[in-house]
Amino acid sequence: MDFSYNISASYQDNFDRGPQLGAVPELPSTDSFEFLGQQVSSPLGIAAGLLPNAKWISGYAARGWDLLTYKTVRSIKRECYPVPNWVFVDADTGDGPVYATQDFPEDLSQISSAVCFGMPSMDPSFWREDISRAKNSLIEGQRLIVSVVASPETDWSAAQVAEDYAKCAAWAAEAGADVVEANYSCPNVCSAEGQVYMDMELTDTVTKAVRSAIGQTRLLLKVGVFPDADLQSSFLRVVAGVADGITLVNGISREVLHRDGRPVFGEDYVRAGVLGRIIHEPCVVAVREAKAAINAEGLNLALAAVGGVSSVSDYQDFIDAGADAVLCGSSPMYLPDLAAKIKASL
Repeated sequence: MDFSYNISASYQDNFDRGPQLGAVPELPSTDSFEFLGQQVSSPLGIAAGLLPNAKWISGYAARGWDLLTYKTVRSIKRECYPVPNWVFVDADTGDGPVYATQDFPEDLSQISSAVCFGMPSMDPSFWREDISRAKNSLIEGQRLIVSVVASPETDWSAAQVAEDYAKCAAWAAEAGADVVEANYSCPNVCSAEGQVYMDMELTDTVTKAVRSAIGQTRLLLKVGVFPDADLQSSFLRVVAGVADGITLVNGISREVLHRDGRPVFGEDYVRAGVLGRIIHEPCVVAVREAKAAINAEGLNLALAAVGGVSSVSDYQDFIDAGADAVLCGSSPMYLPDLAAKIKASL
């Protein structure tokens, strides 16, 4: 099938080409919503991942996606992992392996996939200008979120990691980001930036540095699944009053294999981030638990929910669980008009 991202091509090819999209659907009008103190046409958007540059941002903005996240950028250029980076998978609801497949369900909303990109980034000299182009492509009621991450060396201190996060965040804000998202979790990166949210001291240091660097620009923190409720509560208490909200969940890590047992992404990345239908229910649970913890502590934190949204009912699941906004990860690649469908239900 023809999807907006060609999973057989390299990341750079997709980056240069832009999204392959058909005619723009009729977009229903909606009431204005508030997210992070800003008026938006809908609390619906696309999470960090699918939108690596202004071509992709403008293509999806035209299709009614109102919260658009510029794919995670770094203070240095970082190449993408080798192809394949994105595969469709057969998966069950357990925590065992998922298996690559070329067979698609008749109902595309049932697709699950796995990704392993390694958070590539263009050089800041490119993305600082390109963010401005992306921002200029938006219309009233749309907001640009820019995801940033540090690129630590093995001997870096917490202060150095925080400084690198802060540098990227400041550049993103200067370029026009309405919201900066500090990415504290990546299931496909083994270095420090992939697990910041699991370290409370590092989380505190980085979050305060980013806040200082961006001033009043809104700040989201992207996290993965917490292993227990106590760690989640600790994290939320640490960041409340500094960050404005949390983006969760950043994929769920599982082994990704061919049917003969070979790792799809190579021996170094047997486990990778699984997206789509199979992760929706656990992500809804994670959002519900985070909302309960926020309410119990009386914390002023918004929630942007991510995980397996490919239908109106999936969107509503997150709203019912307490989400303030819903960001789709993989589904806009094969359901680019989903925003129009969900907005019609609003």
